[in-house]
Amino acid sequence: MNVSKIIEWTIGAFDEKRLALATSFGAEDQVLTHLLAEINPRARIFNLDTGRLFEATYDVMQRTQERYGFRFEVLTPDSNALGEMVANHGPNLFYESVEKRKLCCQVRKVRQLEAVLKSVDAWITGLRAEQSVTRTGLEVIEWDAAHEIFKINPLAAWSEKQVWEFIRAHSVPYNRLHDQGFRSIGCAPCTRAVKDGEDIRSGRWWWESPEHKECGLHARHERLKGSHGTS
Repeated sequence: MNVSKIIEWTIGAFDEKRLALATSFGAEDQVLTHLLAEINPRARIFNLDTGRLFEATYDVMQRTQERYGFRFEVLTPDSNALGEMVANHGPNLFYESVEKRKLCCQVRKVRQLEAVLKSVDAWITGLRAEQSVTRTGLEVIEWDAAHEIFKINPLAAWSEKQVWEFIRAHSVPYNRLHDQGFRSIGCAPCTRAVKDGEDIRSGRWWWESPEHKECGLHARHERLKGSHGTS
């Protein structure tokens, strides 16, 4: 599946101001940022800064901006909602229950995502089908019923090996935590390195069972019928 052609088709199908890539500066997102920067340097790329990211994540953000010569749209939590949550539940509420962890995700990033998605007709993600049990059957083009927009997953069929081959071949900036065993990187308190043989996302919310390991950003949506035309 030619990812460049998928991105070119997507850019041609949607107004550039109504299309955006969501990045957490993970390996997959860096591949897509590189391709978007080559195809359309004016492309919208946004990040959800939860306030609890690793310093290494901010470092790769800085290096990426310097490499490609653009600035990311950075979305931060509402200070009042954040203050109320911490006052009521403490700063590390996410360890107490799945419900409180999802509340933290809602306040720190999901609400910001919902706000930016109101300004687009389609969003691009770095999701891959093999990443976890919650992403099995992922399609290149899906209908995001929750937001009533299209969701484009150009790397849906890619393996982790393909991602890293691309990064090395094109000298794409990446998070140095990947070299320390972090294969999926989110907020610092909720992410740890994984051992050889462990699931890719086993280091995310490691105290929870696999079927719960989504934050609300990527609820599964309907597949768009006849979507294979971009492959």
